[in-house]
Amino acid sequence: MNKPLGKPNIIEAPEGSIASKQTAFSEIPMIDIAALVDGSDPESVARAIGKACEEVGFFSIKNHGIPQDLIDRMYQATEQFFDLPAEAKERLHIANSGQTVRGYIPPYGENADPENTRDLKEAFDFGVHGEEVSPFFGPNLMPAELPEFKDVCEEYHDAMMALARKLVSAFAISLDLPADYFEKLQRKPITIQRLLHYPSQVNAAANEIGIGAHTDYGFLTILSQDSVGGLQVRNKEGEWIDSPPVEGAFTINIGDLVQSMTNGRYSSTLHRVINTSGESRYSVGFFLDLDYDAVVETVPTCVDEENPASENTFTCGEYKYGRFVYVYPHLQETQNENAPV
Repeated sequence: MNKPLGKPNIIEAPEGSIASKQTAFSEIPMIDIAALVDGSDPESVARAIGKACEEVGFFSIKNHGIPQDLIDRMYQATEQFFDLPAEAKERLHIANSGQTVRGYIPPYGENADPENTRDLKEAFDFGVHGEEVSPFFGPNLMPAELPEFKDVCEEYHDAMMALARKLVSAFAISLDLPADYFEKLQRKPITIQRLLHYPSQVNAAANEIGIGAHTDYGFLTILSQDSVGGLQVRNKEGEWIDSPPVEGAFTINIGDLVQSMTNGRYSSTLHRVINTSGESRYSVGFFLDLDYDAVVETVPTCVDEENPASENTFTCGEYKYGRFVYVYPHLQETQNENAPV
């Protein structure tokens, strides 16, 4: 099994008729998923999602069933966390979590495109609590100053997980697979819930922006944006297209694992954040992957005589950890002691 560690964007869309049909899109499509959520017509929603994954790799969803009150409380907790004194946040530094890689990430503590930019953002990563430490699993580092923080993070995580399961079933249907096809690969999936704060830049520097150009490493991302904006998505022609926030909607994108598993039929699309609004930008992302040891291989409906299954099989965990080593300076400094065994 090949180990695609370190270098980013190593999962390329193959050449051939099944290769990515991404277009020179000029806007991010909006999909009403009510019929998926209530089960009345999941197939029609799945077809719309499949089209968006082929042509854009990003789409927005409305009528998703997540209560606005929960979203509002999550944002309140997010702002309260980033308003904490620097020393309180530094006590929760992600380096203190070892292989679990959760906690606080200060500005420049992660750089999504380290060869070209530094990330002027701060973040906090949260996941399912566990006592045993292993790559991407273990205890969360929690701020003692915010006693209700843990509860709202867990409530939001549970809601995102339920929504993600529905979206994953739609991906399967869109690929002419059984709706539960991916469940065997997501019994105990890696999940990361990320709270983000982007300070405003009056003039964005070429080598320092909110977050550098990158694709997401995993399977699926559910992003909530505040009203400030700043997310940009690159189309087939290399143009950066704004993905503006829509009240009550989530932005969805697929990651590298899906591009690999679909033989390049679905696109894991480059994106970045540049905040020149004059005010702070906050967002909350939920990242769903596969099980740590799940093998990433081409699904049967994305294979034909002209487009054979990729021979570059690997596990979700080894790919994701390799990407983390590439973007986290603290993991690069201690790679040997942090590398999975």
